[in-house]
Formats: sequence, C-alpha cells, structure tokens
Amino acid sequence: MGRIIKPVIYLILLGLLALSGYAYVGPWLGADFSAPRHEMRQKVVLDGQ
Repeated sequence: MGRIIKPVIYLILLGLLALSGYAYVGPWLGADFSAPRHEMRQKVVLDGQ
C-alpha cells in the first residue's frame, strides 16, 4: 500500500504544478479564461399558491 501512495502523491503534485503553470502561460498560448462580458436576462415565472 505504501508503494502506491508515494507515486500517486507525486502525480497529484505534478498535476497541480502543470495546472497552475497552464493558468499563467495559457493566455500567451491563446486560451481565454475570462468570463463573458454581456448581460444575460431571462424571465422567471414563479408558481405562487
């Protein structure tokens, strides 16, 4: 069991490092992480009793 936990921890740390690196380098690679900037409205009908 101990032999499996160590590689899994290394893989998790490597994944977190890769994800945070992509978050910083992603905009230079063409990834757009910004939220949509237009207002969206939708009518809601509430069924009151």
